[in-house]
Amino acid sequence: MTSRRLFVAALLIAACALAWSRTLDAQAIQRVMYVSALNDAGAPVPDLGPSDFVVREDNIAREVLKVEPAAAAMQIAILVDTSQAARDDVPHIRTALPAFVATLTGAEPKNEVALIAIGERPTVFTNYTFSQTELKKGIDRIWSMQGSGAYLLDGIIETCQGFKKRSAQRPVIVAILSEGPEFSNRQHDQVLDPLRATGAAFHAITMGRPSTSISDEARNRNLVLDEGPRLTGGRREELLTPMALDAKLKLLADELTHQYKVTYARPQSLIPPEKVTVSAAKPGMTVPGTLIKEEKGKK
Repeated sequence: MTSRRLFVAALLIAACALAWSRTLDAQAIQRVMYVSALNDAGAPVPDLGPSDFVVREDNIAREVLKVEPAAAAMQIAILVDTSQAARDDVPHIRTALPAFVATLTGAEPKNEVALIAIGERPTVFTNYTFSQTELKKGIDRIWSMQGSGAYLLDGIIETCQGFKKRSAQRPVIVAILSEGPEFSNRQHDQVLDPLRATGAAFHAITMGRPSTSISDEARNRNLVLDEGPRLTGGRREELLTPMALDAKLKLLADELTHQYKVTYARPQSLIPPEKVTVSAAKPGMTVPGTLIKEEKGKK
């Protein structure tokens, strides 16, 4: 009789443990990040798995469930400086861009690319397309505008608004800039907030010696260039000479087309985490990541 009671008790404990485990599984939320894994030379690192990444929410480690190649198509906005300050850099921009857009649109799945000039005011030269022919037409329109300044911050805000209207699933902004005056009358948080809200990764490449301007416009521009890539999983590159632009864009194209989709688990909570970070489990890699914007009403 005692043995039978012990057997029944053991079954009840096992059933409760199983039910509790299922309850915890049901309560867990899966979140996804697009992550680059780069070696010291800035080249993508292949064949990585869950044990190679560490995801933290507010410094609390979360379980990495799955790592796979990022297969979703990107919507990539290339913001090009066409202000007067870019006059000497424009020939290098026009030379470097065709190979860059060819790599992005030639990948599988095909990525949509738009070309937006930010001299004088943000102007769409080529709307989002897979067509290298249409993008080449836009590249051919790139010239510096005499007497104009750059409107980078306005360009980022308007691009994010476009992402929202398009319901972009994997938005990316690549800004190619010359060091020069910023004419946008925006505060940095007015730019960083929509970047975070759309889930866009922001990459910035600047050419020339850093500006020494202490104007409010320059300060807000520099804050966006410093914080934007760091907060969104992008990168910032500062080139002293535009002759290095071609090589940098090749590295960036290789990075964007060889990212990972990292899925991790987090417990349900009424208060979402303020900060989500991803890092390499072992030294020798840099792993910036962009958290996919959570769809409304989706857990």
